[in-house]
Amino acid sequence: MGNSYSCITKDMTKKGKFLKFIICGTDTDIGKTLISAFFVRGLICHYWKPIQSGIGAETDSEVVYRLSKVNKKKIIKEAYIFNEPVSPHWAAEIDQNIIKRSSLDLPKINGPLIVETAGGLMVPLTRDYLQIDQIKYWDLPVVLVCRSSLGTLNHTLLSIEALQKRNIKILGLIINGKKHLDNPKTLREFSRLPIIAEFPSLKDISEKQLDILWTDLKMEEKLNFIFQ
Repeated sequence: MGNSYSCITKDMTKKGKFLKFIICGTDTDIGKTLISAFFVRGLICHYWKPIQSGIGAETDSEVVYRLSKVNKKKIIKEAYIFNEPVSPHWAAEIDQNIIKRSSLDLPKINGPLIVETAGGLMVPLTRDYLQIDQIKYWDLPVVLVCRSSLGTLNHTLLSIEALQKRNIKILGLIINGKKHLDNPKTLREFSRLPIIAEFPSLKDISEKQLDILWTDLKMEEKLNFIFQ
């Protein structure tokens, strides 16, 4: 994976900027964390999940660390971790806490960064502040993760419309799940956005599988094109 890093992120560093983008999804449980791990491993970059709602066997940060095998210092500590797997605004209230916008400022790091959001675009972070508002504030481009299956056309096109209405740059789509014969074509035609990858359904995910996919999906070539 070192070749990808040297060809993409180091090249951008020479141009005076770092590769930074947000991974968001059209819904919850859409595969954002797996896709985040895929990019973190491929680009050897920093990762930040500012809000974790729900504590299971692993946090999303721990999953990304386990799958990406990057230096642990590249996994940036969450701003908030809440106990219940519900919308961030309610999870905070249950824990008798409140999400402060000042705590969500981007970490000051000297290097490339991937930010993973919680849930879908329109989930509330507080009673008067949506996640998409925070994405707009960060002023970074996004990669939108969507399902391959039934329902994805409506959810994905609505998400794209919401982002575009706020002038948030969309780098492209990652379609996650069992290959669908028509949905990628339809999404491309209506959105006019690039399909960065059709990410297959995986079992017993390992870093070796992610490495093979990085090569098979020609990620280095696609990212060089997107970020040129």
